[in-house]
Amino acid sequence: MKQLLSNIRNCEVCATHLPLGPRPIVAAHPAAKILIIGHAPGTKVHETGIPWDDQSGKQLRKWMGVTDETFYDETKIAQMPMGFCYPGKGKSGDLPPRPECAPQWHKLLLEKLTSIELTILIGQYSQRYYLGNRMERNLTETVRNYGNYAPEYFVLPHPSPRNRFWLSKNPWFETEIIPKLQKQIAKQLNL
Repeated sequence: MKQLLSNIRNCEVCATHLPLGPRPIVAAHPAAKILIIGHAPGTKVHETGIPWDDQSGKQLRKWMGVTDETFYDETKIAQMPMGFCYPGKGKSGDLPPRPECAPQWHKLLLEKLTSIELTILIGQYSQRYYLGNRMERNLTETVRNYGNYAPEYFVLPHPSPRNRFWLSKNPWFETEIIPKLQKQIAKQLNL
């Protein structure tokens, strides 16, 4: 695992496409019980090198019902984004994750993460990659039908502040889904 993480952190496969250069963000340990697969790091995470070290991460930790200490304990929770580096800015937010990362590194990491009991798929990119045609017609319906992917996966929208409108339009998410997520996480981590 140590060598694989070093290889990922030194990856430059898509360096020519990255406006801030490569800085792969990953956190993993063979003992981790939960795996989080999100989009790609934003500029703040690129700067600090700490996964989910931004407003989205604060919201995600709140949704999960875990402290910073638990969230950043690699022996409990692993972090493997679809794109390991900041992809750049687009018209309405960050660009999609670079397409090279998941095929290059995910399978190798998953082979080492043998204790994972729950994988949290955040947003459409991870859900499309891991659920394929099992996804519903859109993210909202996929999240609403989260139970269809259990016990292996728990699907969530992205916790970005940009999703305030989605959250206000779908109040069932925080009243119905979040308590079930927190219960599942507490069970996996013996909290």
